[in-house]
Amino acid sequence: TLKALIMFTSKVKSFAEKQQCTVASLIHNSVAITGNLESEGDLRMDGTLKGSIRSKAKVIIGPSAVVEGNVWCKQAEISGHIKGSLIITDLLQLRGNAVVEGDISTGKLLMETTASFNGQCKMGANVVELNKELQLVVNE
Repeated sequence: TLKALIMFTSKVKSFAEKQQCTVASLIHNSVAITGNLESEGDLRMDGTLKGSIRSKAKVIIGPSAVVEGNVWCKQAEISGHIKGSLIITDLLQLRGNAVVEGDISTGKLLMETTASFNGQCKMGANVVELNKELQLVVNE
C-alpha cells in the first residue's frame, strides 16, 4: 500500500503542477498600478499600468487597458492602448481598436484593419533568436 500511496501522491502533484501553469492572472479595469509586473503564467490586463510587463507566457491587453511601458512575453493579444515597445518571441495579435505607440519586435504579427500602430516593426526567425538572448540578459 505504501507503493500505491507514493504513486498516487506523485500523480496528484503532477496534476497540481499542470493546473498551476494554466492559471491566468487578471488585473481588473478598476485597478491602476505604478510599477513593473512579472508573471510566470498568462496575464490579462484590463486596468492601467505605468510600468513594464514581463511574462514567460501569454499577455492579453484588454480593450479598456492602458499600458505605459514595455511588454516582453511569448505571445500577446492587444486590444487596448500601449505606449512602449513590444518584444514578443512568438505571435503578436493587434485586435479591435488596439493602439500601439512604440516599436515591435516579434516572430509573427497578426493585425486587424481597425488596429493602429506607430513605430518600427521587426519580424522573423532572426528577431526571435535576438529576443531570446535579450530575455536571458533581462532575467539575470
